[in-house]
Amino acid sequence: MTSSKSAGLSTLEWQISSRCNNGSCVEIARLPDGGVAMRDSKNQSGPVLEFTVTEFQSFIHSIKDGELAL
Repeated sequence: MTSSKSAGLSTLEWQISSRCNNGSCVEIARLPDGGVAMRDSKNQSGPVLEFTVTEFQSFIHSIKDGELAL
């Protein structure tokens, strides 16, 4: 996973969950290399996390398994 503020990320098609109604959400976009970019919906010009497909799948599984609970 890397953190980036690359200008090329502005051309991505960002998506946000339809369940997001209070602004505390993340947006995701598919990267040209097949990876996934993630950013804060409240700070769209802020840092962007970039994941490989494997890293993103692991991240999602960790969330679902409760390994990243606050």
